[in-house]
Amino acid sequence: MKLVDNCVFCKIIKGELPCCKLYEDDKIFVFLDIAPFNLGHALLIPKVHCHSITTLPKEYLDALIEKAPEIAAAVMHSTGADGFNLLLNNGSCAGQEVPHVHLHVIPRFTTDDNIYFAPKKKYDNDEEMNELADKIRSRLG
Repeated sequence: MKLVDNCVFCKIIKGELPCCKLYEDDKIFVFLDIAPFNLGHALLIPKVHCHSITTLPKEYLDALIEKAPEIAAAVMHSTGADGFNLLLNNGSCAGQEVPHVHLHVIPRFTTDDNIYFAPKKKYDNDEEMNELADKIRSRLG
């Protein structure tokens, strides 16, 4: 895999678009989101173009996950946040706006900051939940 010309995040990695870079190594690139949920909202992206976390090569996934706690701690300390959310939208129906894997670190200061991740749906019964769990387990290694 490589970087592609028509991807905004690939252009940021290549230095063709400006960003406020926080960190970079051979596998990942980290910068502040230009449309943050809260100030200090950072994005961790792999330095390879991939639309989905399900197909991201393991070494890039490992690099994202290993660096996320350090980035989150630095964001919290620098902003005075009391907590943070890690968020990865996978697919347009999940809210992924840029088709390049990216992990959000969103600092949180209060529970009423208008960022909601509250459950909206319920299983009809335990049987429905258990049937779905069985289907999912059957697809796992």
